[in-house]
Parts: sequence; structure tokens; C-alpha cells
Amino acid sequence: MDTRTRVAALGALTLCLLVGCGKEAGAPAGRTSGQPAPQATGEPWYDEVAAAPSNGTAGGAGSPCPVPVSFPLADGWTAEAVKLPEGELAELVGDALTKQGGTTARCEVDGRRAGGGFLRIWTADSPTLAPRAVLERFAAGTGDTVSGQQFRDVRAGAFDATETSWLTTSELTAETSRAWALAVRSAGQTLVFTVNEGLVTERDDVLPAYRLAVRGLATTT
Repeated sequence: MDTRTRVAALGALTLCLLVGCGKEAGAPAGRTSGQPAPQATGEPWYDEVAAAPSNGTAGGAGSPCPVPVSFPLADGWTAEAVKLPEGELAELVGDALTKQGGTTARCEVDGRRAGGGFLRIWTADSPTLAPRAVLERFAAGTGDTVSGQQFRDVRAGAFDATETSWLTTSELTAETSRAWALAVRSAGQTLVFTVNEGLVTERDDVLPAYRLAVRGLATTT
């Protein structure tokens, strides 16, 4: 073995000892090569935030979340259908609680008992709009100042999907928070899954349940 070969072999052995043979170089502690690597760490996607543990599913006709997909529920999170306001309440609040940017709220997954926030599922009012167009209108319909919106194409369980993230600055408080949304097509509809930071919820409070839900999307029978 010549000198250059010995040096190369010694370098490879040293690198193996430093990072651990059989594991990904630079992998976070506790994550082995058998687990999927984050796609984009940090702003805006935070893929390093792991999905929450699952405890049940929601979705499908006759379920508390009547949409044409099923998805896993995070432990401690509960799903219920959104009831559209009627009578005097409808006159007072109008569409403010259930409509946004050309979509209608259909289901809400409440994680407050588990220390989280809310995951909401919406359907596009126009069945012909593509997912990205639906997401653009949804973000624009917040009523506050929207900035830094980014998009990417992802795989969400059984579906090809489009995901977006943006910053919203409240007109009332001037506070800025981040939101995430993912849109898929199923049964002739465009569905939008959304979470956002709030006054008392941070990304680590809402992203784990969101990651679990969208990565486990499946068709209903």
C-alpha cells in the first residue's frame, strides 16, 4: 500500500469514527439512517419538527370530520364538524368564522387539552381551482397583511399536494405569526389543511399534529 492509499484509508477510518459508521453524517442525535431525513430545516417549513404520536383517525362520511379523506389524529386532539352559523348569529358574524379566501371551514381538530392549538380543514368553494390557486386565495383572505408566501410540491400520504407557508401581521396588534397550509384534490374537491402560530401557540404546539395528519392522508372507501 503506497503512502497516498494509506492516508486515504486513515482519513476514511477517522471520519467513520467521528460520525459513526452506519449512520448519516450530520444526522441529528437519536435519528438513524432508517428514518426519513428532514427536507428543509428552519424557515419556513421546519421539517425537523417531528410528527406527533397517533391516536385514532378522522375523516370520511359520517365521521366528526366529513371530508373525502382520512387522516391520523394526534394523541389528545379531537375532531368535530364546523357548524355554519344560522339565524341572528349568521347575521352578526356573517362569514367571518367559516369563510376565508374562497374556502369554507368543514372540520376543526382541537388540541388545546394536549397543549396545542387548532388544525382546520377547509374545502374550496370552486371545485375547478388548482391547489396552488386555492392556497393563494386562502392566504390573501386572512384580512391581515400577508408577506413572504412560499410554495412547494410535496407528497402527502396517498396524494400529490401543494404546501405553502406565509407570515401574517395583524392589523390590530401588529404581531407577526407564521401559518402553514397544504392542499390536495380528492373526490372532485380541493381540501386545505391549515395551522398557524398564535398569541399562546408556537410552531412546536401545532406542527406535530399537522405533520401527522398530512403525512397520513388516505382515500376513504
